[in-house]
Amino acid sequence: MSDRLVPGSMREEIVMVRERLAAMVASASDGAVTAGEALAATVPLSALGVTSLAQMRLIDAVETEFGVEIDLSGDGLDLLDDLDALERHIDAVQRSHS
Repeated sequence: MSDRLVPGSMREEIVMVRERLAAMVASASDGAVTAGEALAATVPLSALGVTSLAQMRLIDAVETEFGVEIDLSGDGLDLLDDLDALERHIDAVQRSHS
């Protein structure tokens, strides 16, 4: 979605969720990947050092905090490698429950 099409308050919410997800990546990876690195990533998070253990921690944290399920069959693993995809997933699930 283009920034021009997103109302200001919604854009701020997206930024806040994305920043929170980046902090969760840093925590789940025990600092191997910083929040700044996760936010700036142009490669999959696993290429930056997010291990399978960190991915499991991230799943638990995301499911707990955002009340969404990450199904590891299908596209679930792909979500864990891309903050934007993970944010879109959370947004889509939350909108479907509204």
